[in-house]
Amino acid sequence: MVADVLAGDFRAIARLITLVENGAPEAVPLMRELFSHTGRCVSIGVTGSPGAGKSTLVDKLAAHYRDCGRKVGIIAVDPTSPFTGGAILGDRIRMQSRSLDAGTFIRSMATRGHLGGLSRATADVLLILDAAGFDIVLIETVGVGQDEVEIARTAEVTLVLLVPGMGDDVQTMKAGIMEIGDVLVINKADHPGVERVEAELRSLLAISSRPDGWRPAIVKTVATEGKGIEECAQAIDAWRDSQRDSRFQRERSLQIHKERLLELISSEIQRSLMSAPGMTARLESYARRVAERSIDPYSAAEELLAAWVESGR
Repeated sequence: MVADVLAGDFRAIARLITLVENGAPEAVPLMRELFSHTGRCVSIGVTGSPGAGKSTLVDKLAAHYRDCGRKVGIIAVDPTSPFTGGAILGDRIRMQSRSLDAGTFIRSMATRGHLGGLSRATADVLLILDAAGFDIVLIETVGVGQDEVEIARTAEVTLVLLVPGMGDDVQTMKAGIMEIGDVLVINKADHPGVERVEAELRSLLAISSRPDGWRPAIVKTVATEGKGIEECAQAIDAWRDSQRDSRFQRERSLQIHKERLLELISSEIQRSLMSAPGMTARLESYARRVAERSIDPYSAAEELLAAWVESGR
């Protein structure tokens, strides 16, 4: 499977992604082998409120990069279906033209209850597409509110979409998304109110600063008509050029990898704990006691960990 993924075989890529999403133990040695082949692609995160036009912008950006001869991967993180537990494939509707392109790979992923606008497996899927030789990987977040800042710890460049007439500028300021936006995109720029959104963004940028010294570019687009897409791509290139070999980016990368390691350690501890003999029944028992207020959750967690350690796991 590793050889097939490195050769860019879409079936092998899809199978490995499924293994990673399901937390299959056999995926770990495969990911270990692939890691040395990563670090070459440009990952672009796209976030913003529902209805801002994220899917359409991703589709048009993918078309732009394909016209430039680049191989494109798309990770569309969708809400989780309450019935199947899978992704609600809304993004596929807007990207049907991409699905027929042999140089574009699209994967919809469910959040499965994971907060931050991404799926827990998104970082691993990005590594798989990187190893498979994709030049550009576009990551679209689920778009559900003010907690979608995890994309900044996953993608190299983050685009924040706003649209006039929805109060998104105020919500963005409240949410702290201004700190993660490397390029600010005002989509649906043919709608009334675009000048007010742009003016408020420029006012906010004038009184704020970032530790990397970058002042986010403001790009106006009409994604449905393909307007402003080339300017958006140019703004992405400008950000990458400004950050090339910068000390801040090296420190940021180090912090991201530290957090990633801690996340993997936490996942491994939880997996190992739950595989210990009798641990599932013990967890249910403690959960029932916490619900009945006969034990506090902190003591219950300590006792569960102690039982796991004593089991020799």
